[in-house]
Amino acid sequence: MTSRGRTSAGRRTRQRRSAASIRYALVVVFAVGLFGLGIGFGQALRDRDQSGGNVTRVRTLKPLPVAPVQETVTVTVTTG
Repeated sequence: MTSRGRTSAGRRTRQRRSAASIRYALVVVFAVGLFGLGIGFGQALRDRDQSGGNVTRVRTLKPLPVAPVQETVTVTVTTG
């Protein structure tokens, strides 16, 4: 019975080690993913538009057409 007890205990130890290594790998993958998200978020904040700065825009305005005169008025001035 002693040999059987050792084999099942050895199997349990291997299972625990396997589960622990899987957990460790998942934690490492999660940490690397979180680090990557942090890098991406920092880049997005750095690259976004800086509002509040001075912006100069140059536009050429064309004059509006002048409406034709409908009637002519003559003014006569006399001195005297």
